[in-house]
Amino acid sequence: MYLLKWTRTVRQISDTRLLKSQAYLNGSFVGVGNAPVTNPSTGEVIGSVPDFGADEATEAVEAAAAAFEAWAAQTPKQRSIALRHWFELVVSAKEDLAAILTSEQGKPVSEALGEIDYAASYIEYYAEEAKRISGEVIPPHRHGVRNIALRQPIGVVAAITPWNFPAAMITRKIAPALAAGCTIVLKPAPETPLTALALAELAGRAGFPAGVVNIITGDARAIGAVLTSHPKVRLVSFTGSTEVGKLLMRQASHSVKKVALELGGNAPFIVFDDADLDAAVEGAMLSKFRNMGQTCICANRFYVQASVHDAFIEKLSRRVSELQIGDGFAEGTTQGPLISEEAILKVEAHLADAVSKGASVVVGGKRHPMGGTFFEPTVISGASSDMILARQETFGPVAPVFRFENEKDAIAAANDTESGLAAYFYSSDLSRIFRVMEKLEYGMVGINAGLLSTELAPFGGIKESGNSREGSHHGILEFTELKYASIGGITA
Repeated sequence: MYLLKWTRTVRQISDTRLLKSQAYLNGSFVGVGNAPVTNPSTGEVIGSVPDFGADEATEAVEAAAAAFEAWAAQTPKQRSIALRHWFELVVSAKEDLAAILTSEQGKPVSEALGEIDYAASYIEYYAEEAKRISGEVIPPHRHGVRNIALRQPIGVVAAITPWNFPAAMITRKIAPALAAGCTIVLKPAPETPLTALALAELAGRAGFPAGVVNIITGDARAIGAVLTSHPKVRLVSFTGSTEVGKLLMRQASHSVKKVALELGGNAPFIVFDDADLDAAVEGAMLSKFRNMGQTCICANRFYVQASVHDAFIEKLSRRVSELQIGDGFAEGTTQGPLISEEAILKVEAHLADAVSKGASVVVGGKRHPMGGTFFEPTVISGASSDMILARQETFGPVAPVFRFENEKDAIAAANDTESGLAAYFYSSDLSRIFRVMEKLEYGMVGINAGLLSTELAPFGGIKESGNSREGSHHGILEFTELKYASIGGITA
């Protein structure tokens, strides 16, 4: 396995051999790389990974099950030390990991470096949190009895992660699972498996026993069917689309597995007339255009109060026009390509629908001259609730601006969706801040801030955006079961 050595020439793919990687099962790299991985900036094939199916998925689950008892029996401090070692290795390989990430995902390398830091922060946090899982003593219900509640690891965890944050979405699941005493089988997105396998290589170097961490690549349907049906899997953790999340929940219901879902969003970004407009624009840039708008918590709908509507659009459009589009490794690039041609077509369909219903393109609105999957960052005005982009995630660099008159209307519009992941608003009125925060039907709310994510806080949504939390002490509890024990025969 030489993933972390390959990055030296990753920017000059024609000058290096094709990376043929392997999956990571039961402590070893196995299989033959036959499923191509491409660079979305160039369209070139940069590597390949095994195209595994049900048999290998079953093998991975069995390996995780065999390793579970011994791993769960380790003391919290022992698990903490292993996680800490993994964290240190990830930090030391930060530049290599970022290069791999940019080469297969496309985001600017500056953002990739930030993602590796963010991914590492979860490993560090749960290395510490491993020693803090505790139960409780319950008052006795009669004489001679003592009652306690214990937190124990749930067992084998199956995790499925997306391509938009191929490092952070992985450590956000693996780190708390390992800290709690679980073993794990992870299937990364087919677009970005190399980052996952590089993290697995570092986990192996950190000394995790064979079978504790397993990374399998290949047929999503076949592997997913095993992960949701195998009796030894006790938790399925998934980040991705609501449609797929519902499918996995149905499949897992046959064996009554716990299912932890972090699903799609349709985030509103509200600007009230008492807001600091310059701060709101900067927050909008952070929220909307990070990772080319390909984030589940990025602003999807901008609601701006009528009296500041025109000024906000002018300021936002000016900032958007300054964004630098290019290859993720090029100096100064702030916007890379979208992940695929399918993503481009979705953006174009949403824009065409909006324009046909009266919206106007202020900035951008078309494919970039660089070709491929590069698309111009876009601002549109005159957005309305009957447009597709009001009801669905665009998942691209498009900022539609809606006009509203009063607070009640803004809240009603913001909540008019099945999604409930993240919301944002800007205001300087303290009473309004508390009032709006409490009325927004979302699991997370950014107030005068365009960035939400931190390992210290619970990440997750409500309604059709999910049913679990990742990060903070809440995140580790997802990987535990609560056991009540009543002990009788105790004499004074």
